[in-house]
Parts: sequence; structure tokens; C-alpha cells
Amino acid sequence: MPRKKKSTPKPLKGAALITKVAQLGQATREEKAKACGYYKVSHNGTERANIMALMNALLEAEGMDLDAKVIPHQKQSGRSPSYRISVQKNGQLLIGSAYSKQMELQPGDEFEISLGRKHIHLNKVI
Repeated sequence: MPRKKKSTPKPLKGAALITKVAQLGQATREEKAKACGYYKVSHNGTERANIMALMNALLEAEGMDLDAKVIPHQKQSGRSPSYRISVQKNGQLLIGSAYSKQMELQPGDEFEISLGRKHIHLNKVI
């Protein structure tokens, strides 16, 4: 006579999962996983808690997506800034557009230049 397989309940998700985990309070991870339906019954009838699935479901219920995909139209193009510039032949320093975008600079913005021992500070005049 074949053994009757014990069915596992459907795992909780979303707000129901968060509520149930909060109710369980000081229970262990394994106890919480089993109580929320995140376990498997092996062929010999023992229950094995799936803690990783529980943690992923909790993150998803909280609105966190660790597997977020890059949106195609937001890909970066061009070189990344090196944070180094050189003095040009005419003695001027040219600050590239990557730095201007990062600092959210607009045409006409003014700066106060302060010289340090090994550096130059550009302080935006407000």
C-alpha cells in the first residue's frame, strides 16, 4: 500500500506574511518558515524549512527587489570621469561635462576659487 504524501500549504505572501512573522515574535527562523508555509516534506516524511525562500518573500513583501534589472534607456554611455584634469597650453583648466552634470551646474554659475597646498577648491557662489 503506497504511503500518502503529506501536502504542504501554500506559502504566505505580502501583508499576510509580514503579519504572521510579527505574530511569531521570538520564534526561530525555522519555526517561522514552517508556520508561514516555507518548508518541504522530504520523501521520508521529515519537514525541511526553506529559510532563504522566506527571507526573499519578506524582502519582496517589504517592496525590496534585490534582482532589479537595469532599464535599457538608462544605460551609461561615454567615459566615466577620472577626477583629474590637465592644464591646457593656454594655461586654462577645462572641467568636463561629466563633472558639470554630476554637480548639477548650469550655464552662468559662479565659483570662488581657493587654493590649498596640493589642491584647488571650487566653491559655488550662491
